[in-house]
Amino acid sequence: MSYLVLARKYRPRNFTEMVGQEHVVQALTNALTQQRLHHAYLFTGTRGVGKTTVSRILAKSLNCQGPDGQGGITATPCGVCSACTDIDSGRFPDYTELDAASNRGVDEVQSLLEQAVYKPVQGRFKVFMIDEVHMLTNTAFNAMLKTLEEPPEYLKFVLATTDPQKVPVTVLSRCLQFNLRPMAPETVLSHLTQVLSTENVPAEPSALRLLARAARGSMRDALSLTDQAIAFGSGQLQEAGVRQMLGAVDRSYVFRLIEALALGDGKTVVETAEALRLNGLSAASTLEEMSAVLQRMAVFQAVPQMADAVDADDPEASETARLAATMPADETQLLYSLCLHGRGELGLAPDEYAALTMVLLRLLAFKPQGEPAEKKTLTRAENGSVAPAAAPGVGVRPAVAAVAPAAVVAAPPVVSAPAAREADAPGSSGAPVESHLSAGSADENEPPPWPGSESDETSAAAPAPRVPGVTTLPVRTAERLEENHQEAPAGPARSAPEFVAIPVREAPEPGARLQPMPLSAPVPVAARYTPTEEGDVWHATVQQLVAAEAITALVRELALQSQLVARDGGHWLLRVERESLNQPTARERLRAALDAAGHASQISVEVGVVIDSPARRNAAAAAERQRRAEEIVQNDPYVQSLMRDYGARIVPGSIKPG
Repeated sequence: MSYLVLARKYRPRNFTEMVGQEHVVQALTNALTQQRLHHAYLFTGTRGVGKTTVSRILAKSLNCQGPDGQGGITATPCGVCSACTDIDSGRFPDYTELDAASNRGVDEVQSLLEQAVYKPVQGRFKVFMIDEVHMLTNTAFNAMLKTLEEPPEYLKFVLATTDPQKVPVTVLSRCLQFNLRPMAPETVLSHLTQVLSTENVPAEPSALRLLARAARGSMRDALSLTDQAIAFGSGQLQEAGVRQMLGAVDRSYVFRLIEALALGDGKTVVETAEALRLNGLSAASTLEEMSAVLQRMAVFQAVPQMADAVDADDPEASETARLAATMPADETQLLYSLCLHGRGELGLAPDEYAALTMVLLRLLAFKPQGEPAEKKTLTRAENGSVAPAAAPGVGVRPAVAAVAPAAVVAAPPVVSAPAAREADAPGSSGAPVESHLSAGSADENEPPPWPGSESDETSAAAPAPRVPGVTTLPVRTAERLEENHQEAPAGPARSAPEFVAIPVREAPEPGARLQPMPLSAPVPVAARYTPTEEGDVWHATVQQLVAAEAITALVRELALQSQLVARDGGHWLLRVERESLNQPTARERLRAALDAAGHASQISVEVGVVIDSPARRNAAAAAERQRRAEEIVQNDPYVQSLMRDYGARIVPGSIKPG
């Protein structure tokens, strides 16, 4: 007698023998017990999860005659009557299996449907089982629609597919659909243990775990791999032999890599990757195993109770739980993402082991070195308001909270930005300055306070008292900005912008005039400058050259971004902030344009801090025009009435100067 493979020998013969598909078994068992039978069933799922098996069991349940020949429809077929044995052996005349992968045309379907007009020959029902039904052509689907919708009472359709997305919705709507799930590795491991115990084949638990993971949810694949492993190991299953057969990476390498990454040990990472190369282990399998371990680590970190309840007999689970306590949760997530994306990079690199090393070292490159200088978190003050925590010297720009328009009820006390920062700093002796900031109010691009800035010390030391029912909104004022710019010292130093806190009521009073709300963003750094006498001359000269189109492209950019530092007769000294602008060709063309216009016959360009350039003046003029346009719109009586009576708001950025 020829050998029968394990996948066929241990195919379930009834619903009680099926594993991993309890939701389908329960539904079909209840339907058979209550005699609530549908005329068409559709079973979907990946390969080897039991679609054909459950179809045959369903056919036996419908046609079982019982051991005494007096049985009826049942959820527990006897397995000994002629109907059950014939269906198992594939020779029952009223059970027809059609492989749609090789019989996908309309002729084959019509030939099958022609048998539907005849009553069962031996059984109680005719059962047409169409496997891989998604392979049928559109014409074949159309040919079976009418019969599938209203078949004779003795006819049942059973369809099976691995790709239900390709089945027309007209067919799906006529069937009772069951989705067979991929089986968990624990379910496969339990079944393999039972099968090998029946076969009297010695097997190591670690070897069975490898087979269960390699099956990827398919019980048929698991049994087929077990057959191969038994032959490879000469009748016994050992971890080393199974790992060699599968080409799987020993998880000791994976654990060593993860621990080295957690400790920032680059030397061990490189040495382990080299050991994988020398042993010929797959780089793709390494990243796959690492992804699986990191996923379990993330679960243990999110639910510590699961780490405490790991199986002591599973050394890999214990090691995973230990690593979960070693590596921070954010690094676990980052490494998991790097491993997933790194698998797609292996084929792009000339050497997959070099690509593996780069993927592993990428985490070390992104690993934070020590504590960051600034924590971008929100700290809650004692009064319950949220204020951004910033390191000393980091500029914080208040943002207006989204509140309803309200009327002014108190004079706005002026508080300088440096004073506000000192009051908010931990351990500051000054009284806290009351402000309402949104979570995104800290501007990382805002420069630190410049030396020489002046502030209202009286307001900083004694902020305005809190009025019941009044909310304070920090608002930047252009007047204070202009004052700061005028008072800025020569050189790169300039005053930091200041803010005023405007107390407003929560609800407007009838007829009250609304205080304008800031719409545009604060003046950017590029638009701030310190006026100089030479800057007036240089700005007028550059504007003349640009208007006459004497300079273009990079030469024009050099002129706009530079500052005239000094003039010595026909020799002018310019300063730029970027070395990329100081190109010999652009410098010579600018000199030629200045000489042709009668300004300078020779120029020199140095690299340094620029505080007054034509570009900065143009940007400041544009910002001022924008501010005036917004002020005109906000002070308009009609706009004020809309904001007061209907709660209207002006969309920030929608106002453009003419």
